Amino acid sequence: MTTTVRIPEDWPATEDQARAVQDELRERVILDEPGPPPGKGHVTGVDVAYDDERDVVAAAAVVLDASSLDVVAEATAVGRVSFPYVPGLLAFREIPTVLAALDALPCPPGLVVCDGYGLAHPRRFGLACHLGVLTGLPTIGVAKNPFTFTYDDPDAPRGSTSALLAGSEEVGRALRTRDGVKPVFVSVGHRVTLANACAHTLALTPEYRLPETTRRADALCRAALRETYSA
Repeated sequence: MTTTVRIPEDWPATEDQARAVQDELRERVILDEPGPPPGKGHVTGVDVAYDDERDVVAAAAVVLDASSLDVVAEATAVGRVSFPYVPGLLAFREIPTVLAALDALPCPPGLVVCDGYGLAHPRRFGLACHLGVLTGLPTIGVAKNPFTFTYDDPDAPRGSTSALLAGSEEVGRALRTRDGVKPVFVSVGHRVTLANACAHTLALTPEYRLPETTRRADALCRAALRETYSA
């Protein structure tokens, strides 16, 4: 079942309003909790797909058993894109729909893995941080590219890491999930350490470069978008 989402009445309408929300919520990010242990409980992937012509976004939340990586539950939501495209403010385009998908799950999500960024963000408040603060859930971001940040290439073996840097500040880590394959870029969202975020990412990548959470959620949100307009 797919939930239909309306944009909240108090949702930011301008860049200044959105940045003010980021400034306020960023103070609530928790960085001194280890987070749940990898391989236990639930872990949930969230992702979105856009239909730019119709100004619509579809979100998916897929819960996996952390030990077996089997699907436990899934939910989707479709709504209007809730904010213009502005670099650094992308979370405002999709958060209402992602929250609706998470709310529709029949079980606790456990750790939430976002296809994107947490602290590895120009304002240190990417989607993973935003979702974590709003839900109280432990969250991490696993991105496909380093955004505007720099890093040294990790060693070739799976599990090798290097610092993802904003100047001299470590905002995440480049993590090799497959031997000799381009790394992914892991950052903390909320209530998880960076080391634990990397450990979770490795546990979620037994076969492919990207976490199973991201792969499953990506396929599901794309299917939800197709089905919305197939009738």
